Amino acid sequence: MVAAWTRQKRLGSTAHILKQIAILGSTGSIGQSTLSIIESYPDRFAVASLAAGRNIDAAFEQCARWRPRIASVATEELAASLTHRLKAAGITGIEAVYGTEGTVRVATLPDVDFVVSAIVGVAGLEATYAAVEAGKAIGLANKEAMVAAGEILTAAARAKNVPLLPIDSEHNAIHQCMRAGTKEEIRRIWLTASGGPFRMLPLSQFERITVEQALKHPTWVMGRRITIDSATLLNKGLEIIEACRLFDLPPSEVKVTVHPQSTVHSLVEYIDGSILAQISVTDMRLPILYAMSYPERVASNLTFDMAALGQLNFEPPDFSRFPCLRLAYEAAEKGGAHCIALNAADEIAVEAFLERNISFPGIARTIEEVLQATPETHPVTIREVLAYDQQAREMAREVLARVGQEVIIPRP
Repeated sequence: MVAAWTRQKRLGSTAHILKQIAILGSTGSIGQSTLSIIESYPDRFAVASLAAGRNIDAAFEQCARWRPRIASVATEELAASLTHRLKAAGITGIEAVYGTEGTVRVATLPDVDFVVSAIVGVAGLEATYAAVEAGKAIGLANKEAMVAAGEILTAAARAKNVPLLPIDSEHNAIHQCMRAGTKEEIRRIWLTASGGPFRMLPLSQFERITVEQALKHPTWVMGRRITIDSATLLNKGLEIIEACRLFDLPPSEVKVTVHPQSTVHSLVEYIDGSILAQISVTDMRLPILYAMSYPERVASNLTFDMAALGQLNFEPPDFSRFPCLRLAYEAAEKGGAHCIALNAADEIAVEAFLERNISFPGIARTIEEVLQATPETHPVTIREVLAYDQQAREMAREVLARVGQEVIIPRP
């Protein structure tokens, strides 16, 4: 099973297992937060391998600091550049690889004990699946992998007895609350949503929402796509599908509540009427530390100020204001290709909005049209998942081409 379970490093009289970590998406926000955790706990975690994408400067800096055995970048040219820069700096012992094959190697390196899957979109899907097949424990920060191929990933994880530990703050909160009871004792789970920047904006003004307004999330600092998804609540829709698959629940038992303070990360309601909530600082380092340390809890300085509990508001989501949430529930009920299409069409539509080629409501309209043309089928291999993903993207591009430049969103 996991190699680090046989390796120990002693600090004084305390023995800790030193876990070797692979990070898929090491230059992104989750990757950087993971490296921050590793830096804070050098007696518990070490970097084994990194997948850094196209940011060659950040990749070089991470290699120089962490000395992974393998570092993957997007292309052969970038790998050659990284190799040259490492050699010029006198840094040896790091193999630079590239592409999907390189990312798979990062995830399946024999020494790796825990894989942080944080590559945005489906780009990291093959590597995540390969890591599961190789028996690696997985920390899932990439909800798209579970949305597009959750049926396949969870089946493989069960077969290999591999834990899929959520890093997404909402699912991490649910995982923590579910430790209080059995699955049979759960009535439903509640995902909290901040409501984004347009929770109180009149619907009549949605067509005039600017890119800059949509990128101002009231609580979290995130990447551009996930910030737009949070504004449409499509991000919460993807989390519904992910929750169904991670926790083996039907969509009817996964509810969403709008909680503007973002203090309660999620809740679990038990059959006796008890509701357990997970509360913590809005800092992704905490769920990362939880997942990497599981089943142990490790002391940290990520403390919560109880004064922040002075006011807690919860309200039902407005499906007319957030049609993407309705579309996500419909896709969750159908499963298979519909979940793949939901994610793929959204990615293309969000890109079009960011380029000011469609309006904010045009995102939901594009997704809905793609879902209506999607067949009800369930792929059984990763290759089939990726094929349906490409088909959905092409359909979304055709929808956008037919609509044309529906609205050019003005700059403020």
